Amino acid sequence: MNILGHLTAMPALPEPLKGLRALAYNLWWSWNPEATELFQEVDPALWKRFRENPVKLLLEVDPARLEALAETPFRSQVEGVVEALRAYLEARTPLKGELVAYFSAEFGFHSSLPIYAGGLGILAADHVKAASDLGLNLVGVGLFYHQGYFHQRLSPEGEQVEVYEDLLPEELPLLPVLKDGKPLRVGVEFPGRTVYLGALRAQVGALPVYLLTANLPENAPEDRALTARLYAPGLEMRIQQELLLGIGGVRLLRALGLSPKVWHMNEGHSAFMGLERVRELVAEGLSFREALEVAAAGALFTTHTPVPAGHDAFPLDLVDKYLGGFWGRLGTDRETFLALGLEEKPWGPVFSMSNLALRLSRRANGVSRLHGAVSRRMFAHLWKGLLEEEVPIGHITNGVHTWTFLHPRLKRLYAEAFGPEWLKRPQEAATWRVEALGEEFLRVRRELKEDLIREVRRRVHEARRRNGESPARLRQAEALLDPEALTLGFARRVATYKRAILLFKDPERLRALLKGPNPVQIVFAGKAHPKDEAGKAYLKELITRIRELGLEDRMVVLEDYDLYLARFLVQGVDVWLNTPRRPMEASGTSGMKAALNGALNLSILDGWWAEAYNGKNGFAIGDDRVYESEEAQDLADALSLYDVLEHEVVPLFYAKGGGGVSAGWLAMVQESLRTLGPQYSAARMVREYQEVYYTPLSLEVERASRSLGLIRDFFQALPAFFGLKLRPEVPGDQILNGFPLEVRLFVEGAVPPALRPFLEAQLVARRSSGEVEVVPLKEQGGGFFGSYRPGRPGHYTYGLRLALRHPITGRVEWVLWA
Repeated sequence: MNILGHLTAMPALPEPLKGLRALAYNLWWSWNPEATELFQEVDPALWKRFRENPVKLLLEVDPARLEALAETPFRSQVEGVVEALRAYLEARTPLKGELVAYFSAEFGFHSSLPIYAGGLGILAADHVKAASDLGLNLVGVGLFYHQGYFHQRLSPEGEQVEVYEDLLPEELPLLPVLKDGKPLRVGVEFPGRTVYLGALRAQVGALPVYLLTANLPENAPEDRALTARLYAPGLEMRIQQELLLGIGGVRLLRALGLSPKVWHMNEGHSAFMGLERVRELVAEGLSFREALEVAAAGALFTTHTPVPAGHDAFPLDLVDKYLGGFWGRLGTDRETFLALGLEEKPWGPVFSMSNLALRLSRRANGVSRLHGAVSRRMFAHLWKGLLEEEVPIGHITNGVHTWTFLHPRLKRLYAEAFGPEWLKRPQEAATWRVEALGEEFLRVRRELKEDLIREVRRRVHEARRRNGESPARLRQAEALLDPEALTLGFARRVATYKRAILLFKDPERLRALLKGPNPVQIVFAGKAHPKDEAGKAYLKELITRIRELGLEDRMVVLEDYDLYLARFLVQGVDVWLNTPRRPMEASGTSGMKAALNGALNLSILDGWWAEAYNGKNGFAIGDDRVYESEEAQDLADALSLYDVLEHEVVPLFYAKGGGGVSAGWLAMVQESLRTLGPQYSAARMVREYQEVYYTPLSLEVERASRSLGLIRDFFQALPAFFGLKLRPEVPGDQILNGFPLEVRLFVEGAVPPALRPFLEAQLVARRSSGEVEVVPLKEQGGGFFGSYRPGRPGHYTYGLRLALRHPITGRVEWVLWA
């Protein structure tokens, strides 16, 4: 047949069930078990087959089944859930605060919408869900990858095989974005052509998320493929995708008539957004510097990457190719433009997306306390002369969306035990009345573990059958794992620094743990990036070692790790194991999800666990010391891991009394829930973003817009600051015995009037233990004078400097040291 077009016939739902359509197209259903249970009841087999996708379910279910359900009490259940959604939306009308645009290269809302690779996308989705729950005024922007992220298959030898599938938007909980009744289009200029973008809308509770797609008939085949795959290989493909996300995303919002006050970049992939906003302001008549400052005043950059190699950077010739005409539209030159993202590498200069994001935003943060410190160290070179502690990168520790990852059975149990206030405010510690959890809680935990084991057996059986393994191997899969044994989970992206094989440092010690009288069993899962050959080799090595040691009955590697499998794991294991090489884990969130469901964490003191662990709410591997080499660190951490398992985890789990319950284990689980459940919720996280960043930024962008003359004069005068000379008068080394240190600082050169209100002479003292004190000096006798008395005894170093504050943020940005 000569195909002229495609049709999708949507089902005509019986009148009493028409509310199912509204539910299917609002991802609110994904975190409300009453809604998912409705769809499951329509056809349990199809619901499971389609990975819990309600739109696909309604397309494929037998219409006679729907007609039959319409004559049963099911109709009342539908009405009740539709009313719950209506009440949820009504309670969040109008939304609170100024509009925030949240840009992310991936969103992991649900396994039926596989446009996410891992933690970054799931965190982005949790951010939007929590913002909806809190009623905040936020709009999401991302890309729709019509081949998504890959499905993983593992060969019998442990080789990873990537399988892609075409995603049909009409079969997903997405709706096309229209304008005047026609599909909306925006364009992004590429060399010699314009790439056109359409958009699909994912409704996430009260908030929309717009997903851009280039898979349009207006585009050439090679351009339609630009949004085919998440993190497609090749630098040229990557810069094209990021131009579509950043520039195309801003143009989409403008086409929709939206004018966000705050612009949030979730990682550097969307940093070109800042350039487009500068271009808009220049087109309105502002100079380049004025436009940059106004655009940056309303922007926030969140970095998730603790290693320099993980940040996107492009060769300058690629930037010239795709942005060669852009600096003229910004009212500047090539050198000034490239300086926004310039990064010097051993092999030469590159254009760093993270550097660009930092220079186009006035707020930035890491995603845990430790990661904030790592990021300040990593990017300190962008603020020359500032102390590392002063580098303007803060932190907000990640959290997880409680209702997405908490098992429905536990949600109902917690609601009964904790009371109704917990359902309204899960981020508040006072609502977690964990002492009420006991026998019924442990019973549900056993059921969830049995659910996990059934899923493990099903998956392993299916993988072995597909790989043509023997009937004996298939029978073994049906008996894998023991519901009574201590079960550990280890699931995350496969990368060498995450050290999945750390347990194999001492094979005999490992074998004794797994095969001893109090046995341990471990479930592994994770995908390596398609182009990460080291990661794929690491995964193969893990599978090979398990087989060589004859531990396949105690250590299982599952394929195709995604949100669907993740829920089984975090809800079913006893202990969540995490072994990154410190400090390379920015945050991590899987352990938070496991803790929410009553598992305990056994982790390196990295990322979120470095601040969450209190000695009573889980187990720590190693400490915070710095090692001379990775080999020394790996050995020390492996020995600590064995010790903690042998002497803490295993004995506590198996110290069961007459009722078959370990009172010590239950007490630690209660402490884990009490301390981690509220603090590491996405509700707490998003509330902090609102208070610490969104609200101040909305005020600062207003201030910047009203202060164009101040900005112009300040930055015209700024070069003169670096021409000033400082002459200190200090006593040098001195022992203070009850008397203060007295210092003077003289400035040689003319200070421009535009800078004077923002200048401050300062004494900076650092104690040998690391604490810093900054003491302002007073103008006196043609210079500056000050005295300093340390707050506590000890050894100090000190220096004098001239500090210049930013005229909009009031933060020290430039310094001259004497």
